[in-house]
Amino acid sequence: MRKTVLTFGLISGAISSLMMVATIPVADRIGIDQGVFLGYTSIVASFLLVFFGIRSYRDNIGNGQITFLKAFAVGISITLISCICYVVTWEILYYNVFPDFWDKYGAHLVEKLTASGASPAAIQAKLQQVRKYKELYKNPLLNAALTFVDPFPIGLVVTLISALVLRRKPQSQPKQSALPAS
Repeated sequence: MRKTVLTFGLISGAISSLMMVATIPVADRIGIDQGVFLGYTSIVASFLLVFFGIRSYRDNIGNGQITFLKAFAVGISITLISCICYVVTWEILYYNVFPDFWDKYGAHLVEKLTASGASPAAIQAKLQQVRKYKELYKNPLLNAALTFVDPFPIGLVVTLISALVLRRKPQSQPKQSALPAS
């Protein structure tokens, strides 16, 4: 199981990490909303490896059979490895490339809320929320935990669906009849 999980988990993590890195040069040009859409799309794409990892395990190691629990264990392990890669990449980028992330995000929200006709009180409330997140993200452990929450629910859903779709119970042996064949 270890080889399958590591292989597919690292490939999944590499996809989500590389997509995150690839969007950096165009982040200011495409905007935050499109960047978020692209980011979540790449996360979903990277978690396709959960499905392929479970299927690979079933077909190559499980002799074509896998229970839901074993499929879930394989899938969630791949998800965890992928999420760890995602978090490590974000931590490196956040502290080295995007130290002003929350300032830019706050400015984006003000612009978006102003365009939608939000009241100054609503805008200030949202900015206060951004300031709280900015403060939380200064702590690398909280930053990592909050970042982990981005991809993990998607990976969990993909794992559950994949485990349901790919499960195959062991074939029971046909009972032999006591009657002689005629």
